[in-house]
Amino acid sequence: MVKKIQLPLQTLNLIVGFMVWVLISSLLPFMKEDIAIPANQLALVTAIPVILGSILRIPLGYYANQFGARKIFLLSFVLLLFPVYYISIANSVTDLLIGGLFLGIGGAVFSVGVTSLPKYYPKEKHGFVNGIYGAGNLGTAISTFAAPVIATKIGWSLTVQLYLIVLAIFILANFLLGDKKEVKVQTPLMEQIKGVYKNEKLWLLSLFYFLTFGSFVAFTVYLPNFLVENFSLDKIDAGLRTAGFIVLATIMRPIGGWLADRFHSLKLLMFVFGCYTVSAMILSFAPSIGWYTVGCLTIAFCAGIGNGVIFKLVPMYFQKQAGIVNGIVSAIGGLGGFFPPILLGILYHVNGHYAIGFMALSEVALASLILVVWMYYNGRMELAKQVIDHTAEGIMVTDLHGKIISVNPAFTTITGFSEEEIIGKTPNILKSGKQTKEFYQELWKKIETEGFWQGQIWNKRKDGSNYLQWLTISAIKNDSGDIVQYAGMLSDMTGKRIKEG
Repeated sequence: MVKKIQLPLQTLNLIVGFMVWVLISSLLPFMKEDIAIPANQLALVTAIPVILGSILRIPLGYYANQFGARKIFLLSFVLLLFPVYYISIANSVTDLLIGGLFLGIGGAVFSVGVTSLPKYYPKEKHGFVNGIYGAGNLGTAISTFAAPVIATKIGWSLTVQLYLIVLAIFILANFLLGDKKEVKVQTPLMEQIKGVYKNEKLWLLSLFYFLTFGSFVAFTVYLPNFLVENFSLDKIDAGLRTAGFIVLATIMRPIGGWLADRFHSLKLLMFVFGCYTVSAMILSFAPSIGWYTVGCLTIAFCAGIGNGVIFKLVPMYFQKQAGIVNGIVSAIGGLGGFFPPILLGILYHVNGHYAIGFMALSEVALASLILVVWMYYNGRMELAKQVIDHTAEGIMVTDLHGKIISVNPAFTTITGFSEEEIIGKTPNILKSGKQTKEFYQELWKKIETEGFWQGQIWNKRKDGSNYLQWLTISAIKNDSGDIVQYAGMLSDMTGKRIKEG
């Protein structure tokens, strides 16, 4: 029973964490009425919670494996009580910056669930499960929509203090319902980091999440004030539109995970980053509120799908180090929500518009699209190499001049020649001397006319012994029909009687 409720419990935990995480950005239009916040510090005030919310994801993901999600969620919510109360009595920008920094704990709890929940489900459901958990992003929508409405009734200070009650409820819920017997992983932190930091897939996934989740966070914290300042919307309307952005991205996240369980994840990311590129270009032209809405909602749609897909790829590429990789990827994704608001603020201060910032987003999306295409085709090549390396038949590839350019491990097992010894040589080194010159002439004549030859042939091993071999030689052609390489597949037939067909 306890195991069955971990997905809904941890998803609710994430909702609460994200509600607290965006507390300042949701209420900033109200706070500005009581606290003098310089225009050049507005972006910093909204972005500051993202810093700790990103950096802490790495240790929280690791410690979730060490101690279990129950203890980490409990500790996180207890610690959040202090900055939430401090912000409720804030009367200066410094107070907001200090309190906002520690609100980041609410965003950091994301890595707890993505590390813990896959332990309860089979691999084929990991994409969907992490997608459901990631729907905890809904917490940002709840705060963005509800907090301004409540603040108009009771003021922003009392609204902030209501969050203390919500945190207390979930401290109790995790104490009573959290899984005390969760499977623990005790691998040291540095050992896990050493095992993954040289893998380029870690940094590519981090870049992709920097874009998808980073843009989600950046738009979430920046839209309320941006819509009020640039389109003269009232605070409630701006909050509703921002909530719409968040809800769409949140709904699409589990759908993205579900799609990744059924279709090729990298193809889905190609679609995501292609749409990102176009949408960001639309926003860069400083459109009307109508076109701005289209661009933002398209980004929300793509961000949700992308977020779900990426956390399907993490356990697929990093089965044993999922905890630390989840932490690193989600941390870099969180930082993606910190820098764009500050960059947009600086660009607006210098140029008086946001066009360059949105165009930069478009360029990063285009670069990500190119990298995903590279990963897709490189993955196909890696798969082909794995098949070749693990097949029982020896494989040898030569160039047009007959020089050997590649062999697989089975070739070494059969012939005795290592890869280092055979590369650059010609197949003549394998000749046993039992076949006549006319035999080889007929062999190559058939390859030229039909594209392949197969049959029995006597060849020689490295130790000088002769053995009967079943050999297939194929001509490899390019798109123009020109022969570019030759590939031979061979197996040891010594002791077997094969009738040539």
